[in-house]
Amino acid sequence: MVKSLKAFVEELAEMEVTPNVYNQYSYEHAENAIRRNNLYIYLQQMQKVNPKILLVGEAPGYRGCRLTGVPFTSEHLLMNNMKGLNLFGKQNGYRLAAENEKLMKEATATIIWEVLTQHNIMVLAWNAFPFHPHKKDNALSNRTPLKKELLLGEKPLLQILESFHISKVVAMGNKAAESLNKLGIPHEKVRHPAQGGKSDFVRGMIALKDKLKVGQVS
Repeated sequence: MVKSLKAFVEELAEMEVTPNVYNQYSYEHAENAIRRNNLYIYLQQMQKVNPKILLVGEAPGYRGCRLTGVPFTSEHLLMNNMKGLNLFGKQNGYRLAAENEKLMKEATATIIWEVLTQHNIMVLAWNAFPFHPHKKDNALSNRTPLKKELLLGEKPLLQILESFHISKVVAMGNKAAESLNKLGIPHEKVRHPAQGGKSDFVRGMIALKDKLKVGQVS
């Protein structure tokens, strides 16, 4: 490991962010301690599972990682897993930052893990920008990260790459590809499953798995 996982999470917590961005790991809000711990648990699990594929998304959404601290998850997924997936759940130490009667779901997270589970593909999930960008005066919204925000995300992205034994990097969407291109990181690209992209995302991930089977992805 380039640095300890705990130190990596702490560094995220201390990063200064741009306006209209929520750092879900910062010390500004007490409940973020749970999100920091959730991310730490997740990275520890990934260290044990040792996935060879890094799947890079754009940024956390307000219904997903913004609430849980774990990329590509929702409250419902974090607490309940889904059929065939044993990665998450209370039994693995994950907790909710706020107790809610109804757990929030996120369509993108559900689609991603349905596809990965169905086709037996394990990835390390991360985002080009690790914090939640939202519209002005509306924390319960999502927006595309700005170029300067993607710049802020470069260091954590490189640290993730250096800390895990990744063989293949996959960009999920244009912003992820933009960051990886700028950093000169070889990668493949799949369609982001949001906004009608589910079928293309499924085809892209299956094609990637086929390449892994025949040894085309090193």
